[in-house]
Amino acid sequence: MKRLKSAHILGYGWPSLVVCAALLGGCATGASHEAMVPTPITAANKHPQSVSVEVTGGQETDAVGKSQISNESFAQALEQAITQSQTFSRVIKGSGQDYRLSVVIAGLQQPSFGFSFAVKMEAGWTLKRADTGAIVWQESIRSEHTAGGGDAFAGVVRLRMATEGAARNNISQGLSRISQLQL
Repeated sequence: MKRLKSAHILGYGWPSLVVCAALLGGCATGASHEAMVPTPITAANKHPQSVSVEVTGGQETDAVGKSQISNESFAQALEQAITQSQTFSRVIKGSGQDYRLSVVIAGLQQPSFGFSFAVKMEAGWTLKRADTGAIVWQESIRSEHTAGGGDAFAGVVRLRMATEGAARNNISQGLSRISQLQL
């Protein structure tokens, strides 16, 4: 039996290894709003007022880049978390709300390589009265999450899971702090 040299696996050489690794790795997908909703959420105070949500600073995911958090996905996750936790009585789109919650995704630190991916996120949260525009609460919230080899085989999936986890933790911390306010 003829022994294969490591450089000629499958008879095609190193280029085939690179192509196989790329295929196993897959394409990047954006963070899913469903995976960013924290559960369970316990609100210290359930505010009877309504709120609108605005998110900025997010990015769309490029298929060959890293998984990102879009403004729309983060806003959907935040709205769903507010509804589930009853932090506010309801989320209103448009006008007529009592408060406006603005979240600016200020930073997302993601590793490029590794077995475990630890993603760190920072977002600026601001809650304002809708009628006067007065700032009721403002804070920069930092969160992180790590996804390892036991979570998913493909690196792009682990990175997306770590990104979603960092966003989920950020939402959880933000709503926890808002629920402690006396509005």
